[in-house]
Amino acid sequence: MDTQPETALRPDPIDETAGRLAEPSQALDPKSLVMRFGADTPLLTDAGVELAPFQIAYQTAGTLNAAGTNAVLICHALTGDQYFAHPHPVTGKPGWWETLVGPGKPVDTDRYFVVCSNVIGSCMGSTGPASIDPATGRPYGLNFPLVTIRDMVRAQLMLLERLGVRDLFLCIGGSMGGMQVLQWAALYPDRVFAAMPIATGPRHSAQNIAFHEVGRQAIMADPAWADGRYLEEGTRPSKGLGVARMGAHITYLSEPALHRKFGRRFQGGSAPTFSFNADFQIESYLRHQGLSFVERFDANAYLYLTRAMDYFDLAEDHGGALANAFRGIKTRFCVISFTSDWLFPTADSRVIVHALNAAAAPVAFVEVETDKGHDAFLLDEPAMFSAARGFIDAAARARGL
Repeated sequence: MDTQPETALRPDPIDETAGRLAEPSQALDPKSLVMRFGADTPLLTDAGVELAPFQIAYQTAGTLNAAGTNAVLICHALTGDQYFAHPHPVTGKPGWWETLVGPGKPVDTDRYFVVCSNVIGSCMGSTGPASIDPATGRPYGLNFPLVTIRDMVRAQLMLLERLGVRDLFLCIGGSMGGMQVLQWAALYPDRVFAAMPIATGPRHSAQNIAFHEVGRQAIMADPAWADGRYLEEGTRPSKGLGVARMGAHITYLSEPALHRKFGRRFQGGSAPTFSFNADFQIESYLRHQGLSFVERFDANAYLYLTRAMDYFDLAEDHGGALANAFRGIKTRFCVISFTSDWLFPTADSRVIVHALNAAAAPVAFVEVETDKGHDAFLLDEPAMFSAARGFIDAAARARGL
């Protein structure tokens, strides 16, 4: 879940020729660090499939201290990646969380060793459906096993252990990244000193599953999808993926933000063209979002990652009681929500907080007043930065950092 500058307005429709382009090389040839795990080190997935060999693409910043106590894991959102503070190799844009992470920032890379990996099932270098299946020599496509948030976290643990990180000072992430933070705390409570889940929930709502299903159906309805074998066919379902992105992007914003940015303003003048061109600025903006997205993301990966989010239900995994997921936990939490986020509304964060209270876990809760919607966690939000800095600094003092 990412955002584009408000000035990124284009009248272009989804490019019909893009479906004939090869998949971006990052799935096979990532420009980041890569950790490889051989056939003797499989990832056992919740689907019951042993994934091996596999690899995890990642980036780091800062230095691990001698005691190994200053490691921070950043967990990215649905369409995010490992380039949290590094230029993106496909788009050339700055790191997606440079507002929060860097020297002197709340996640201070002069103090902490920061790691962010591309999740299993994605397409920026970690093994996913666009990767080559060693059994066939062809892209996995839909032969790739369905993955869960738990699988992502298990793979992250394997990476961290290879990097010499025994446990985490902080685990932080927003949206799907926040789900990973919660899963880390529930799965490995003794390995997480502090946790900051942002703009997330303990499960995906029926409404969110519905939005994801519309996106998946748009992709699968594109003839170029070819039953998931489009890489072998030399095509890409760019129209379907672009429409999926357009629909999803609406959920990342808010009505006040859309009105403030675009209102009902026309794109090319002051009157309608009486056609189905992008008359309104909001139409142009969404078309641009769709077009730019297909240039950097794999369609099958979108199917897999949205399904992983749909399956996430931390309470169901613990006997139907969310508090059971955190029973006896010593991890200190800071839960952050945004007033205009209707994808993961504040009520979802309150459910997390109430469960942590019921489990007698230390927790702080901050609701940030903003009209920027769900994507506010990626933007310049001083109240969020202030809360994050206060919580992280206090946790660092308690950790002796």
